[in-house]
Amino acid sequence: MDAALVEFAALLRQGGLRVSAAELADGARALTLVGLDDRGTARAALESALVKRERDTGTFRRLFDLYFGGAATLLADLEKGLLQRLTEEGLLEPDALEMLAWELSNRPLSPLARATLSGDTAEIARLLRGAALQVNLSQLSNPLQQGFFARRVGGAAGVGSLSGELAELEAALRARGLDPAAIELIGKRLAETLRGVESAVHRIVEREAAARLGNRRSTLEEKPFSALTQREIEDMEAAVRKLAERLKARLMRRQKARRRGTLHVRRTLRRNLGAGGTPFRLAFRGKRPQRPDVVVLCDVSDSVRNASRLMLLFMYTLQSLFTRVRSFAFVSDIGELTGALRGVDARRAIDLALAGKVVSLYANSNYGRALALFAREHLGVVTRRTTVLVIGDGRNNYNAPNEWALEDIRRKARRLVWISPEPRSSWGLGDSEMHRYVRHCSQVAIVNSLADLARLAEEIVPA
Repeated sequence: MDAALVEFAALLRQGGLRVSAAELADGARALTLVGLDDRGTARAALESALVKRERDTGTFRRLFDLYFGGAATLLADLEKGLLQRLTEEGLLEPDALEMLAWELSNRPLSPLARATLSGDTAEIARLLRGAALQVNLSQLSNPLQQGFFARRVGGAAGVGSLSGELAELEAALRARGLDPAAIELIGKRLAETLRGVESAVHRIVEREAAARLGNRRSTLEEKPFSALTQREIEDMEAAVRKLAERLKARLMRRQKARRRGTLHVRRTLRRNLGAGGTPFRLAFRGKRPQRPDVVVLCDVSDSVRNASRLMLLFMYTLQSLFTRVRSFAFVSDIGELTGALRGVDARRAIDLALAGKVVSLYANSNYGRALALFAREHLGVVTRRTTVLVIGDGRNNYNAPNEWALEDIRRKARRLVWISPEPRSSWGLGDSEMHRYVRHCSQVAIVNSLADLARLAEEIVPA
């Protein structure tokens, strides 16, 4: 415990708190008196010994939660090292285990890779805490920034290097002639290990966002998608279904009320020749129901995951209103998921769309690349009757924006509507390219809550 307190004091000093050796000794004695059974009591004891200024209270509590209850509790799945897990499973031959052990002990690995592969969760937690402090999560001011800050924390901790090192380890085992079945099993475990670390990084940022931002909207209708709990997401899905059904009924009533077109003057005069030309019987031109084609390009990256789920659900429910709906998901690559949205119930369809089967969910967002791929490979699905909906925040990770691709889509389509979960005040900040993309759109709508979605629905299906 003494070593942990010394490290915690160092984190407090990095956070701007002044902590002396005498105060740290007082904190240790306070913990001895109150014990460690109750987390709240232990935090209060340390706070009374180490915090001298009221303005430092918030920083102390965030760092306490980050150090004593943050990263370490999120790494339970990584407690066993790679070699230990494979040994306990008993699916590899002794020769394969020996070869893997040799590679693990003789390869030059980064601190994060060595800690991850050996199951040293304390060291992993220390590295993630240090990365969180290095990134300075105090700048997190909007729930929509969680994905951006998670990538920064992961980069500071070395998650990008970790991915490359795990791939190199797998390649080295393959080069040494290890059995392909063993390679496949080890590859799966390495992928699970990487996902575990990435998940821990995201949850650290989510906890910090929850502590800093709290719940700013009191009703479900006004609460941002990015701040929803799993239960609230389920409630929101039910509300979206009801909204879509109301819109469908509304459109059917509108078409029935307007089933006749404009007055057909020549035919009306012919019908009423026997009455001296007095128009007792009117004739109208036939009116074709307007059912435009729809193409949806939906960002399914981490930063807009909840918004994407609900917008895909909305389009799934409304698809009966249109002659054709073609749906595409993208992160860096782009892939069609129209088939996944057919023949199954709505919940299953959305889960399949967001399960990473069509595009990799682990890449960084690259709108420029995704738009260029669509323009080159799928522009044929867009016609003069097509309404193209692009759903995403426009955050491009500083890659080439490729505005020409969006302009090509706009030129060929009937209209191009961009649905953004980020407010206009965030456009152009950081890696956002929305200030560029908006120039090529027929309409841009901000959809960050159910109320916003309802307003958008009124525009898509006007009265």
